[in-house]
Amino acid sequence: MCARSVKYVADGAEPVYRLRTYGDAMDDSPRAQSRPRVHTAPRTDVSQNQGAFRIHFNFPGRAVPGHDDHGYGPLATVVESFMDPGTLIPMHQHRNEEIVSWVPDGVMRHDDRRGNELVTDPEHLMAMNAGSGFWHAEETLAEDPPLRMLQIFVRPHSLGLEPGIQHEPIPDPVAGEWRHLFGPEGTDAPLSVRNGVEFYDCRLAAGATVALPDRPGRHTYLYVFEGGVEVGGESVGYTESALVVGDASVTATEDATVVAFAIDPDAPVTRAGTVGR
Repeated sequence: MCARSVKYVADGAEPVYRLRTYGDAMDDSPRAQSRPRVHTAPRTDVSQNQGAFRIHFNFPGRAVPGHDDHGYGPLATVVESFMDPGTLIPMHQHRNEEIVSWVPDGVMRHDDRRGNELVTDPEHLMAMNAGSGFWHAEETLAEDPPLRMLQIFVRPHSLGLEPGIQHEPIPDPVAGEWRHLFGPEGTDAPLSVRNGVEFYDCRLAAGATVALPDRPGRHTYLYVFEGGVEVGGESVGYTESALVVGDASVTATEDATVVAFAIDPDAPVTRAGTVGR
């Protein structure tokens, strides 16, 4: 939901993150080595306020000390976006990025130069595979509720891919279970992106526990959309995040909605997207 003028860094400033790593780094015992490494980050301070349209950029790579990339492998950024009722983001182009719109409440209205008029809401997911170029606009009507959503920017494996759009119904959520919503081409998820990222959401009642999605060889980026959780022994609150290497469980400290990205850290990536570089 980013117009061409949106910057993906704010005036060159780096967000300040705190690092909390689970386990004793000096402990080389097999038990210690089996513990997950958990790097947590507070709510981002990289934001842009355009009045009726407000965005907050979450950079998964910034949670890890010494990591020289704001993204983490093919996951470039996770953008928390707000639109007031009666707001139009005019027609603009994206190139060389995969953009997934996840709308847990409200509606986001899309139209494009291919004649699509689509409504993304809690029952639908949209992926814009921008490739060599895709023009679109987004809107909320005056009678629509205020919109808060995530737009997920994935770096494709190659430049200049065929552009296209996917818009599909998604299964109803089941409390305490991960819902698989997108993945690389060929997975059983409703939508696909052209690189090694899989996306899940989950709704947890206070006190409930669920293991992170099991994807061997993948690292997990966890974002708390609502509520608060503990993961690998560390607290992650509202709009905070964690990069987890290894197996871990998530326990809700209050009613929570969380999303998780299972990332192939070794996937080949391009870095020429309009926003998600």
